[in-house]
Amino acid sequence: MSAELFNELEGRIHSLVTAIQELKLENSRLKEENVRLSEERVDFRSRLDSILQKLEGV
Repeated sequence: MSAELFNELEGRIHSLVTAIQELKLENSRLKEENVRLSEERVDFRSRLDSILQKLEGV
């Protein structure tokens, strides 16, 4: 394998490793956001249920 091909392969591998690391970070950020949104949804649902119970009492 010539040095030029080896250098190209090395560059591609480096690019792939960088892309994988960025995707892992994005995945982690999205998981955290998903947890936050799920908690927010539960909170809103609880508040909505409370409002509905008050309306049923009227």
